[in-house]
Amino acid sequence: MNWSNWIYLGVGLGLGLGFRWLFTRSSNASSSSSPVAPLDQQRMPLIQQQIQQTQLAYQMAREMSQFKAGFLARTTHELRSPLNGLIGLHQLILSDLCEDPAEEREFIAQAHERTLKLLKLMDEILSVARTEHGTNKLDIQPRPLAQVLEEVYDLTYMLAANRNFSLQMLPADPEIYVLADQRWLRQVLINLVDTAISQMEEGSINISSSIIPTSNLAYIWLDVPTHAMPWSESIDLIKSEDKLPRTEQENPSLSPGMKLLLNQTLVEVMGGKLEILPSPISKEPDQQLIRLQVSIPLVISEAVL
Repeated sequence: MNWSNWIYLGVGLGLGLGFRWLFTRSSNASSSSSPVAPLDQQRMPLIQQQIQQTQLAYQMAREMSQFKAGFLARTTHELRSPLNGLIGLHQLILSDLCEDPAEEREFIAQAHERTLKLLKLMDEILSVARTEHGTNKLDIQPRPLAQVLEEVYDLTYMLAANRNFSLQMLPADPEIYVLADQRWLRQVLINLVDTAISQMEEGSINISSSIIPTSNLAYIWLDVPTHAMPWSESIDLIKSEDKLPRTEQENPSLSPGMKLLLNQTLVEVMGGKLEILPSPISKEPDQQLIRLQVSIPLVISEAVL
């Protein structure tokens, strides 16, 4: 065998060892990655669920933003119904369509009653507007969260019981203090519970709270049925008054959507936020819940004492 044969033999051995090394590395890589695939497949449903919850939270936040942007249109819509009722009653009187003086006096009494209700609606809206503008000063002081929630429960549990709804509340830590106007914070929470009860068909309301010291915020949670909170309620500015429900014509009041907007404004004036989020609580598979989250600045109890 001459020297050229030795060269060919060396090259052949080198190529063989190189291919063997490549094949061994490829098989090791595939074997090491194979246990990961089932793990990723197991995590996929959880990731999809988190994506769906994020999309729902984004949709709710977007609806709330659009809802608040239409404040002027919504206020006009809220006051238009009782005002048209007043106009209708006065037209009957001025057109001499009353059968006798007794009926005319009855129409005048109805117009007077509706005027008082309209004035009350305007006072509710103006009170919140003045508070947001700073005309009405808030009494922002450290308040025990447990006391506020107990007062809310005492003032609302009978409303739920009268309609056979369950109102449950987890007691708050007595050491938790929040920086808020106690009267307005209590009123906001009562309004939220009352609005949910008035819209509920079935289900329960759960009130709970928690703190995140790193963010200096206290969270108050109201978990209610989805149908009980009209967060995407539409505004129909051209709806005919004769198509409105009779109870809405005779007993004008702020709509649930308008109440939600005013409550959101009051919470923001106190330095907090009112948000609608997907609820992590679901006792029954067929019951869809949403969470009303009220965040309020937190005060460390040691500083208060």
